[in-house]
Amino acid sequence: MPKPLSLPFDPIARADELWRQRWGPVPPMAAITSIMRAHQILLAEVDAVVKPYGLTFARYEALVLLTFSKAGELPMSKIGERLMVHPTSVTNTVDRLVRSGLVAKRPNPNDGRGTLASITDKGREVVEAATADLMAMDFGLGAYDAEECGEIFAMLRPLRVAAGDFAEG
Repeated sequence: MPKPLSLPFDPIARADELWRQRWGPVPPMAAITSIMRAHQILLAEVDAVVKPYGLTFARYEALVLLTFSKAGELPMSKIGERLMVHPTSVTNTVDRLVRSGLVAKRPNPNDGRGTLASITDKGREVVEAATADLMAMDFGLGAYDAEECGEIFAMLRPLRVAAGDFAEG
């Protein structure tokens, strides 16, 4: 993926400076702007890696989740819960994976209204290959070492707890 031309200054630092001049210091503004830009960068990089497999990062995550389950299948509701996405998004993601032959769907025998999604052999092959490629590029975080990645994870944890992603314990 071609990199855009670099600016001769950091636009987020400049916005922070102008913000301080107009409204006073508000460190969260520069922080959220940096996080949102990092999200754009990382999503573009990982999506570029999984695109040759017919995946987006969201579809890749769903495949990985299915490989983590003992039987290679999960109820659609569990997929949404674990990926922390709306049921409509899960349906869209899984339906695209089904059309690609990476996942199959069947009625859940333990829930008359539910559906199970199961990874296919082709899905397992694709997730293994895509994972190898993502690991080779450090999931886009090659600018950080293992300790710094741990610090990023720890730093974002309180935000996730406050959002109700999980109960801290």
